Amino acid sequence: MRNHLIMCDGEGDLGSPDDAARTQAVENHYKWVNAAKYLGCATIRVNAAGSGTREEVMNAAVDGLGRLGEYAAKENINVIVENHGGYSSDGGWLSGVMKKINKPNVGVLPDFGNFCITREPGNWMNCLESYDRYKGTEELMPFAKGVSAKSYDFDEKGNCVETDYEKMMKIMKDSGWTGIVGIEYEGSSLSEVEGIKATQKLLERFL
Repeated sequence: MRNHLIMCDGEGDLGSPDDAARTQAVENHYKWVNAAKYLGCATIRVNAAGSGTREEVMNAAVDGLGRLGEYAAKENINVIVENHGGYSSDGGWLSGVMKKINKPNVGVLPDFGNFCITREPGNWMNCLESYDRYKGTEELMPFAKGVSAKSYDFDEKGNCVETDYEKMMKIMKDSGWTGIVGIEYEGSSLSEVEGIKATQKLLERFL
């Protein structure tokens, strides 16, 4: 078994327009960079959350992620951002952040199922505004240092109901992707193990 990636949450908003809050968030992630180094990981996954206008949060995320990337580079660790709600689930926005940062160890973790930009208050499962998952994945793949194959449900032929895996795999292949694809089953119709294996079969079929 080999450690590869640490998923980091709850350490503050790296895209906060508030300078003090953003700096605190950056420093809160240092320990995870150190942990990743100690465990032999290549990467930590972070979020690019922040409250403000599209441009304000983008500028803040460029600064926050950029500074964290500089710290992580000293330890030869990658910092990658997942499309994880809000502006980050907009493929054009997140790829724009990456272009501005332009650091070899800062990238993204495209998640097939996380392209919901706005959810109904009090009802997390109801998405009010979503970004096209295929367009978003295509925009993010040039900056990918990992991929999260998300699945929720499957039909009688074993196909993922909400995502066309054949189409997603073509986008990945066309981008030249050769790295690690993580499996993330979040459905309820199968057990965790069965859901993971069903997703693995889809990946093996199309890859």
